[in-house]
Amino acid sequence: MTQDNRESWLNRVAAGMAPLFEALESPLPSRVRVAIGFTSAGRKAKAIGECWDNRLNADGHCEIFIRPDLAHAPDAMPSQIAAILAHELVHAAVGIPAGHGKAFKRVALGLGLVGPTRTTTPGEAFLTTIAPILDAAGLLPHARLDTDGESTGPKKQKNRMLKCECAECGYTVRTARKWLEQAGAPLCPIEGHGVMEHEPLGDDDPEPED
Repeated sequence: MTQDNRESWLNRVAAGMAPLFEALESPLPSRVRVAIGFTSAGRKAKAIGECWDNRLNADGHCEIFIRPDLAHAPDAMPSQIAAILAHELVHAAVGIPAGHGKAFKRVALGLGLVGPTRTTTPGEAFLTTIAPILDAAGLLPHARLDTDGESTGPKKQKNRMLKCECAECGYTVRTARKWLEQAGAPLCPIEGHGVMEHEPLGDDDPEPED
């Protein structure tokens, strides 16, 4: 089975894990949204996942985000994403106020997550349990987002300096669009050469910083 998008895959995996939480007497809340996206602190944050308390949501859903730039090998990515999802679902199940304390630890260990409670990783028991759930969910329609790569968007130029040139001698200077608009082009320092010519201002030139 192929899921239409990442969210449908995450929801399918979360639904597959729901009986595991029930068996641990910590059922998942009925309202949970999961998505792949940057956490609240942005791409420079260290958090790889985040669960928001349902009391902060206008319609009472827990909101879970898993960042899109995790550097897992393609073959390992589904199980690693599932392990992060499981960690955040534990928060949803035991309640955000519980933090990473005893209630969180009991359920996380019961799912087969290992390591420090703040940075759990998938143990062998978790990988074994999650395998049929991942098989049922199908291929994960996601690939790592390279946030350090070259952007396809226009590069920001905070201080666009425009070239001014004397038509007589070729003397050049650069000045900000702001001053060309307010004071006009500068004068060539050579006596008699007059006002210098400048590049077109253009409608799309960014405003310079003061």
